[in-house]
Amino acid sequence: MSATTLRTTAGVMLAESDTLVSSLPGLLDPLCEADRRRVLAIGRQEVLETGKHVWRQGDTQSGIYLIESGRIRSYYAAPSGREVTLAYWFAGNFVGGPDLFGAGAHMWSSVAIERSRLLFLPGPALRDLALQSATIAVALLDALAFKARCYSAMAQMLGTRSVTERLQRLLIFLSKIYGSPHGREIVIGIPFTHGDLANLIGATRQWVTVQLSRLQARGVIRYDRGLIVILNLRALDLELV
Repeated sequence: MSATTLRTTAGVMLAESDTLVSSLPGLLDPLCEADRRRVLAIGRQEVLETGKHVWRQGDTQSGIYLIESGRIRSYYAAPSGREVTLAYWFAGNFVGGPDLFGAGAHMWSSVAIERSRLLFLPGPALRDLALQSATIAVALLDALAFKARCYSAMAQMLGTRSVTERLQRLLIFLSKIYGSPHGREIVIGIPFTHGDLANLIGATRQWVTVQLSRLQARGVIRYDRGLIVILNLRALDLELV
């Protein structure tokens, strides 16, 4: 399966196992045509330009946003101003949990990393559909359970792996989920700045810059203006054993 195909349902996050994301179905995929139409009927389409927030941390929740195209970054901002990226989400996923039906304040922010088309599903109407259709309710629960597994995996990685191991694991993850083989090289099809990588693994941009330079000097990767090419995947795997 190509990286382009996986992008339709996958996300980017810090996780021990890449199978966590590669097996994710889209939120609407399990629904029959009738239930799919019912969900779409309560939706309101929105287009967000790059850098536009879906919501900000602390805003009142009112529903969820189904991603139809583009890329959304969810992140937590500490009182110090430091940010930790929870995940990048692509088409087929939703953002807006854990309160699917809208209650309380958002625990983190979500922002469009590229021009994105979203379908807003208001909480009260979504709750009514869940009460009327067991299939819709189960699809929502499955999607929410996936999010819980993702964030639990991230917490486990932050608590049990060194920052060096987290960077190596992230590079392996990206190569397997979004990598395209070119001879002996693996080209990761999504660009990432040093700051993007740092926010994903809980490090500083300066630290990531130094570590990427070291990996390049050893012939493990090549990095050029956001493009990551894995030259020796085995070397990354061996260092995590």
